Amino acid sequence: MNKLALLLTGVLLAGPAVVLISPALIANPAVLQAASCAASSLVVIAEVPDELTATTTSGETVTLNKTQLTHARTIIQIGADIDGVGRDGILIALMAGLTESRLRMLANSTYPESASYPNDGVGADHDSLGIFQMRPQSGWGSVAELMSSTYQAQAFFGGPNGPNYPSPRGLLDIPGWQQLTRGQAAQAVEVSAFPDRYANYEPVAETILTALTVPRTSGGGSVPAAGDIAPTTRIVVPMPEGSYIKTSPFGMREDPKKPGLYRMHYGTDFAAPDGTPILAAADGVVLWAGYREGWNNILVIEHNIAGARVDTMYMHMWDHGYHVTTGDRVRAGQHIADVGSQGYSTGPHLHFEVHPGAWTSPAVDPDAWLAEHNAEGVTDPGTSVRGCTP
Repeated sequence: MNKLALLLTGVLLAGPAVVLISPALIANPAVLQAASCAASSLVVIAEVPDELTATTTSGETVTLNKTQLTHARTIIQIGADIDGVGRDGILIALMAGLTESRLRMLANSTYPESASYPNDGVGADHDSLGIFQMRPQSGWGSVAELMSSTYQAQAFFGGPNGPNYPSPRGLLDIPGWQQLTRGQAAQAVEVSAFPDRYANYEPVAETILTALTVPRTSGGGSVPAAGDIAPTTRIVVPMPEGSYIKTSPFGMREDPKKPGLYRMHYGTDFAAPDGTPILAAADGVVLWAGYREGWNNILVIEHNIAGARVDTMYMHMWDHGYHVTTGDRVRAGQHIADVGSQGYSTGPHLHFEVHPGAWTSPAVDPDAWLAEHNAEGVTDPGTSVRGCTP
């Protein structure tokens, strides 16, 4: 019996326990329901440097380690996905995080349970927690929520989709914040007893943002703008014919790890042996290849389908399972990655999503999209094991 046959036998025998799920499903809804257009012209890099040194306005040398820079990348990528934040808003958030905690996720002895969550040390400022030193008693969130860098960034930016809307106010909830200096805007969110200290970190924030992003430029640069991607009509199923079975379609289903809990499944799962090639669904350019906070390991490709932007997403690759990097141009059917089981997964598979407009736009049913575009391999005889899902 070959590897695929063994896999299929396991899937069929195991039933609902082997239903596969994407980490995207457990991300904060504010991320999943972000604006349909990119809020920033910046693309966040996947690889974080081990160390970065910068100088404050006062002349102090600041050296940040990989953990601090990883928190900074989380702040940047969340800000870049929220309409209205832009580059200035991201810099303001970085300045606040640097000032409040030096971009560290701090627990607090006032809440002993906070030390049970991943942290970078223990702070002692009242009952403040996390990167932005947000206080549960002020309504910023629960201890569990505030010990998440993703939640903290979403709360700092705020806005109608912010987890703390309408109060306490995040940056987007401050009327006229764009007319304030960056330091004043940071103070408007943090309401600190030392309002002048945020401006000191502005050059450090600039250095971080430059180091962790690349611009989306027209006519040059490392990541082409949408208009630089040639239109394509060739669409392919993102797995070689005969190498997979479909184990979970687009739509509502029961969470395989939490029986009785139903969630929306935003893609199609292709179960296949570990290491099976994953193919680019169409010509395009790689926007992201690597780990992303709240999603785990993903690969995102932007396409120009008959003049319209469509982004495809590929998930669950192992760290060593990438064959392309951010900025690479790819062709339909190109081997871009290998099947893995990284993240919120119960077995090796590809979770594949299609997002017309941009990858922050709502997803559509990949099977219907592939069929509508006459994708090569769409008539593959592989079984869709819908019996494993609700």
